[in-house]
Amino acid sequence: MSKYIHHINLFLISFFILVLQGCGREMEGSGRALPQQSPFVQDTFFKASRDSISHTFKLKYRRDSIKNWSQLEQLLKDYSQVQKEIIYSLNRIDPHRLKSGLELIRPDSISENFFDYSPFPEHLDLLDSLPKTLLVNQRVQAFGVYEYGQLCRWGPVSSGKQSTPTPNGLHYANFKAKRKVSTVNSSWIMPYYFNFMNFEGIGIHQYTLPGFPASHSCVRLFMEDAKYIYYWADMWQLKGNQLLKNGTPFIVFGTYNFNEPAPWLKLAENPLANFINKEELDSLKNYIQAYKADSLNFKNLVNPENQVMQ
Repeated sequence: MSKYIHHINLFLISFFILVLQGCGREMEGSGRALPQQSPFVQDTFFKASRDSISHTFKLKYRRDSIKNWSQLEQLLKDYSQVQKEIIYSLNRIDPHRLKSGLELIRPDSISENFFDYSPFPEHLDLLDSLPKTLLVNQRVQAFGVYEYGQLCRWGPVSSGKQSTPTPNGLHYANFKAKRKVSTVNSSWIMPYYFNFMNFEGIGIHQYTLPGFPASHSCVRLFMEDAKYIYYWADMWQLKGNQLLKNGTPFIVFGTYNFNEPAPWLKLAENPLANFINKEELDSLKNYIQAYKADSLNFKNLVNPENQVMQ
């Protein structure tokens, strides 16, 4: 009997590893793979249930006000580089944007497993039938990459500022360019640009993250996240000017409140403040229905003449 149980356990472990490899497979320059749980944080974990906003966790946070650069250096000196990157991601900010007077949120005990801090559920039944889905939630300023409903990657964003908001809705990955110059201002260079609103010129790309929505309607990313999405998402397929098939769905949802502190800064008082809530999950249902009703998402094409901006 013990030998039989041993074989079952080996099978289950092998199957679990294969599932993780499916999401963690990286292409050229794509950035973080699925990280492993840090061995020194035994009492810190996060688990999201299927399509649920109930979370089991033992993560505690503190909110610090940075009075000067010396204080910031002292605060960060005991963290590894991976742990520092987690703190930057939690605060939706590039390291060079740190300054005196800034408020930061940080965990009391920090895990090096980046997925422990995801605002998104680890699985969404709504997305089970979709090979690839990119979610961008504007309230929590974060993106989530899903494959058949399984969360494969998440990261911080900076979406449109109050005067030029990023439009919510079901969008599709159109064309992409490793380096694109903004049509609004020629000094704005946008690496690893992926357009998702063709006529409006709105896309997702690398650009500085200041810790709040600040873009001219686009969605800004860290460089490694922009590279990942650039290689991961599928473009539209064209024949001349005719659209043959939509690209990967990019769904933008949620509303950022510019009159309140950022959700992640509230984690010290409310451990659920930075998670996707039930109302936001419910709002995705209409977008998924629209996706399934569009025949351009299900066409089987053979060697179409793709028109791609590179």
